Amino acid sequence: MESEKIQIRTEAGQILEVEVAGKKSDAIWVVLGEGAHSIKCKLTPTRTGRAYAGTVMGREIVYERSVQQVREDLARHRPEQNLRKPSR
Repeated sequence: MESEKIQIRTEAGQILEVEVAGKKSDAIWVVLGEGAHSIKCKLTPTRTGRAYAGTVMGREIVYERSVQQVREDLARHRPEQNLRKPSR
């Protein structure tokens, strides 16, 4: 199984490709680095919902996709979770 990678922007304007550890519409968990020196970070939606932001070691990182776009991505990649299950 291939892991998902996304591109994030640092506050210095640098673009980094990071691995996604978990993804929901209300939060995205990413892993920066590899091996023993990796750091996990939680990105949460901004107030406007146009991006996700988080901090790593005091530095801000931003994933520039809206909450709606992430919901559409999740629906496209995981259609079995979108089916309503019986209540019984």
